[in-house]
Amino acid sequence: MQQPAHVTFRFAAPHDAETVRTIEFEAGLRFVSVGMSGIADAPPMCLALIERKIAAQEIIVAVDVDGTCAGFVMFEPQPARIYIQELDVLPLHAGRRIGAALIEQVAQLARSRKLMRLILSTYREVPWNAPYYRRLGFREIEEAELDAALIARRDAHVARGLDESKRVFMQRDLA
Repeated sequence: MQQPAHVTFRFAAPHDAETVRTIEFEAGLRFVSVGMSGIADAPPMCLALIERKIAAQEIIVAVDVDGTCAGFVMFEPQPARIYIQELDVLPLHAGRRIGAALIEQVAQLARSRKLMRLILSTYREVPWNAPYYRRLGFREIEEAELDAALIARRDAHVARGLDESKRVFMQRDLA
């Protein structure tokens, strides 16, 4: 896959924590256009969570040529796979394949750790969610294929107020 021009990738540093929150908030505003204003109105992740993920090296940022963070991916290593928790790109940088490149950064990390799958949960019908991930090689995981960890994650989503009937778990196998 061709990398986006003028973008580099690195693990997030402590000084990136507020920027990650800003990117998440601004990216969430796109959901207004698909009638999901509840997501756009939601506050960004708490700073303490982001700081823990940064300390654990579980956030990768995309840095534009001018030094600004254009997007990030937050993930959780699990046995045999990496779970992608959040992928956001600033709307100003949308359409430059930064999201795809961030996913590829996680895929490379997974391969280096001998983890051969990426997993995520996303909205089934939102154009920049499940349809986008399908184009990046993800497939839907059928209900019968969900393991205990994914069922627990789905239950946590419901507890947070997410409508799981509109969501789907997806998987990408890594060669």
